[in-house]
Amino acid sequence: MEVLTRLLPKLAELLVGEYNLQNEVKGGIKFLQVELEHMKAALEKISGTPADQIDKQDKIWARDVRELSYDIEDKVDTFMVRCKGSKQGKHHGLKKVIDRSLDLLMQPKIRHKIATDIRDIKSRVEEVGKRRDRYKIQSVPANPVSATIDPRLLGQYRMATELVGIDEAREELLRILIEGDKVSMQQGKIISIVGFGGLGKTTLANAVYQKISAKFECRAFVSVSQTPDMRKLLKLLFYELDKNINVETLDEGQLINELRQFLLEKRYFIVVDDIWDIWVWETIRCALPHNNKGYRIIVTTRNVKVAEHVGGAYNIKPLSPHNSRILLNNRVYGNNDAEKSSDDELAEVSDKIIKKCAGVPLAIITIASLLARKGRNKMDWYEVCNSIGTGMENSIDVQNMRKILSYSYYDMPSQLRTCLLYLSVFPEDYKIGKDRLIRLWIAEGFIQYEDKRNNLFETGESYFNEIINRSMIQPVYGFTGIIEYCQLHDMVLDLVRCLSSEEHFVTVLSDTEHTSPLTKARRLSLQNSEADHASTWRTRSMPQVRSLVVFSYAINQIPALQWFKVLRVLDLKDCDLSKGYSLKYLGSLFHLRYLNLSSTWIDQLPKEVENLQFLETLDIEENNISLLQLNIAQFRHLLCLLVDFGTIVSNGIWSLKSLEELSWLRMDDESMDHIEELGLLTELKVLRMSLHTDKWNSKMAESLSKLRKIQTLCICYARGQCDIGGLDAWVTPDHLRHLHMQDGCWLSMLPAWMNNPSHLADLCELHIAVRELQEKDLNVLGRLPALAYLNLLVDHVSLGILGRFVVGASLFPCLICCELKVFVVPVVFQNGAAPRLTEFYFDFHLREVKEIAGSDGGGFDLGLQNLPLLETVTVCFRSGGASNEEEEEAKAAVRKAAEFHPNKPELVSCRKFGALTQSVLPCFSHSPILLASLSSLFVSFSDFL
Repeated sequence: MEVLTRLLPKLAELLVGEYNLQNEVKGGIKFLQVELEHMKAALEKISGTPADQIDKQDKIWARDVRELSYDIEDKVDTFMVRCKGSKQGKHHGLKKVIDRSLDLLMQPKIRHKIATDIRDIKSRVEEVGKRRDRYKIQSVPANPVSATIDPRLLGQYRMATELVGIDEAREELLRILIEGDKVSMQQGKIISIVGFGGLGKTTLANAVYQKISAKFECRAFVSVSQTPDMRKLLKLLFYELDKNINVETLDEGQLINELRQFLLEKRYFIVVDDIWDIWVWETIRCALPHNNKGYRIIVTTRNVKVAEHVGGAYNIKPLSPHNSRILLNNRVYGNNDAEKSSDDELAEVSDKIIKKCAGVPLAIITIASLLARKGRNKMDWYEVCNSIGTGMENSIDVQNMRKILSYSYYDMPSQLRTCLLYLSVFPEDYKIGKDRLIRLWIAEGFIQYEDKRNNLFETGESYFNEIINRSMIQPVYGFTGIIEYCQLHDMVLDLVRCLSSEEHFVTVLSDTEHTSPLTKARRLSLQNSEADHASTWRTRSMPQVRSLVVFSYAINQIPALQWFKVLRVLDLKDCDLSKGYSLKYLGSLFHLRYLNLSSTWIDQLPKEVENLQFLETLDIEENNISLLQLNIAQFRHLLCLLVDFGTIVSNGIWSLKSLEELSWLRMDDESMDHIEELGLLTELKVLRMSLHTDKWNSKMAESLSKLRKIQTLCICYARGQCDIGGLDAWVTPDHLRHLHMQDGCWLSMLPAWMNNPSHLADLCELHIAVRELQEKDLNVLGRLPALAYLNLLVDHVSLGILGRFVVGASLFPCLICCELKVFVVPVVFQNGAAPRLTEFYFDFHLREVKEIAGSDGGGFDLGLQNLPLLETVTVCFRSGGASNEEEEEAKAAVRKAAEFHPNKPELVSCRKFGALTQSVLPCFSHSPILLASLSSLFVSFSDFL
């Protein structure tokens, strides 16, 4: 259906655009618009219905419509590319005259071809429509709820002896619900259990319900479907509470009123299992009154937004490896001893299976049921292990597992389902970069403008976050505490691969599978490291393939580029192209929107790449390209340009008026003379600049002030250290999220615009180097409402600023990770400051701290006890002439502070931090590989407390 969403606007554009189409062709296009609108409506019903509830003929018809839609879009795009491409002349003088003459000769041929194509397409559409009528395909059920038993209900009836690893979570919830306090039992309390499908939310809720429900006068456990009949649900709730009340004749409003009256003076305990929508909870909540008799409500949901709205969100945790092994052994062997395997030779494969199941009870139980039928054959167990996430056998247990997970899939809007299916191009356990994924979605046309205030990338971010909120993908946080990647649980990958294969959405070639026939392939994902199809593909035309994603271990599978006709996405990230694969025909991929050649060991792009006039994303980071010898101005539609820290992009960079992300912009003496032109790139949202000049231009602030849409700004200096002046005049944009001005770039004082926290309300990540910082300045940073990561470097030793800094209560409310560098004395957090801080790095000078301790008695008071969520503390000691005894005293003080902390945070202590690391490490900050290597050298001399 996603292709029809894109295709219909394109047909409309053909009618109103300057394409000079004949009346007959326009009539054919109007016919197609009407027919495809109706087909789109029918496909929406089919695609939102579980596959096991769709008639086989409906499936065939839907498949035919999808294939036809792809073919139509390919023909329409080819026509548009030829027309628009011919108008974008890139030559001058005689060559330009020749090009125009050739274009004039080609126009009649191009228009004749589209006229023929439209007639052919019209007849095919008519045939598809007649075929549907001819065989009288049944309509899709109005209510997509299976009549069979919901497999989730089994979780309510597990015997206590079957429950593994649930005791700790159950006791934690009981403490929250009861607290052993008589007063608290007279108050109301609501808990929402939230988590991934199959984690055991229903089982946990039922375990708590069985434990304490007898303490309440009224109690009920009701399950909510995805499309609930609210009247039926409320009646069921009434019967659970009191089976003697007759409510058959009451409507929904009357039922709510009766329930409220019935419960108003009673202590009640109700579990509402599996809520999908906020409006459902709001309706149920109307029937559950607040009273002073003492009530408890547990809600389970997969949706984070629902849990947050209900309140009291409790994130259910996966099983530990220990409990996972118990559950697996119990299901396979009937053996509850996790440490004892019935077969030692199966221990290794068992560990691999447990790791793949990632603590999800549903996954462990499903796999255990397969293993139990395999006997004790190690090879059979490995076969099951390797199939996890890549298409397991269709046993009843696997089908039930997929059915449980598919509830979440079919609950999503169609555009989110499409975006999730696309994740099947990635191998299992692959960390998928958020920005890369969103750019791929955009290039594929999955994201459409929904709000004029947001661009496509921002809309894509909202899709990404919504899929996370629905527990279908797992977020992976970077060291800043911000989501940078995502991963698919292997069970979700299995579901996604299964659905994708059925629809011929993605064709995957890997060692363990080959999904969908190649003749139907629209999107190819090459993950194969052994089989060699390259010899047959060298001469094989692929006119229908629109997306090719290749992973490093499948480099020998890359087909020759000249055989692709409508390719829109080419992603060769991490493939070593230095071993002979040719990019010679790259410039013939006229439809290309997305080109990712990062980490491919290339040293230049072919000149013909300038032909890719519809390119939106060009990523050539982490290569050996010192000078990009292309006329960048040709890429009029470019949204994202990613090059290396030192790559020179000399020609046309200021002409890219649509550019939204530019990393890195290399500024040398010559380009700094044209810094005013930076202000022309008004659509920029992400800008990373590397300074390769000592000629700092005070006009930088003026140019940056014109970039009102900037959300991420990074300025790094490549030649040691540089004092940045004039940035006090920078008018910061309204939605700045990430600011990085460190790595050799120094501010003399905190800029004035930092004093307006409301103007920096979205700033969540800050790297900044300030030579002179006062305590009041630190308090200014502490008032930034969204700041989650702070990396602050000062020069207090050189300036003689030796006093202790204290962070007061209520400051840094959202801070998760904090690095405070080269403060002479440790910064102390008072009670109530940084309540969310989990990782804290600081360094201090032993000699100066010892002297200050003697004068004010502060000693090594770090205030760590005031940081309730602290998990990791890293301390670097700078000796400054201190003795070994003084160093040991400091270590003991830090160790004592950690031991007295309730969380017992992990402590890492670096040995005396010398001048070498202070001066050398910042110089390599632009090179992650060199920095990692150098850092490991110093870490090897670290001293762990």
